[in-house]
Amino acid sequence: MFCEKCGKEIPDSTKFCPYCGAPVSKAQDFVNKAGEAFNAAEQELGSAFDEVKQSFTGNSANQQNAGGQYNGSYQNNGAGQYNAGYQNNGAGQYNTGYQNNGGQTPPPYRGEKLKDDRGLASYIILSIITCGIYGYYFIYKMAHDVNVACDGDGENTSGLVAFILLSMITCGIYAWYWYYKLGNRLANNAGRYGLGIQENGTTVLMWCIFGTLICGIGPFIAMHILIKNSNMICNAYNRTHGLM
Repeated sequence: MFCEKCGKEIPDSTKFCPYCGAPVSKAQDFVNKAGEAFNAAEQELGSAFDEVKQSFTGNSANQQNAGGQYNGSYQNNGAGQYNAGYQNNGAGQYNTGYQNNGGQTPPPYRGEKLKDDRGLASYIILSIITCGIYGYYFIYKMAHDVNVACDGDGENTSGLVAFILLSMITCGIYAWYWYYKLGNRLANNAGRYGLGIQENGTTVLMWCIFGTLICGIGPFIAMHILIKNSNMICNAYNRTHGLM
């Protein structure tokens, strides 16, 4: 095996690396992996708290200022147009660094950077702490960001009010339909940014329905898929518009 710290090959039975002294036992490896997982969860929670704080305080790195300029490398050129840091290729088109595989162009800049670092751990932990309230806020914000990133595709991801009311009326069935539609929309818009998303709405729906038989973890796997793919789309949107 190899030492994770210095990378040198050492015998399998070694507990401490003879080159750098780092512990290499399986128990220590488990402790290190667990520490990394907890650190990642902590970062997710911090990011989620920041998002909630910004929503209530109204702070945004992309709000319009009094001079008619937008942060994020977007400036008013005085003629009611905004430069986005992209060069015109002479044919009225702009290079964004993303290949268009779906016959559509990415949506225009909407004056805000989208959140692209959501995580399942923060979704679960904060939903438990807030008795489910954060879960609804999470749905609201994710639907908003997807609508921005996928604008122009002819679809609209319904917001929180419709999600709550229709889920109550249908005894939760509409929530599965919402997940299914969102999964398909993310997969269909991947080509606009040159991305490849394998999981579609059917994959998400199957996890919601049949995954409940696997100790009830199916819906969490379905949510993980939606979070992962929405992060990809939002990240591509931010990169396309120079918001990284």
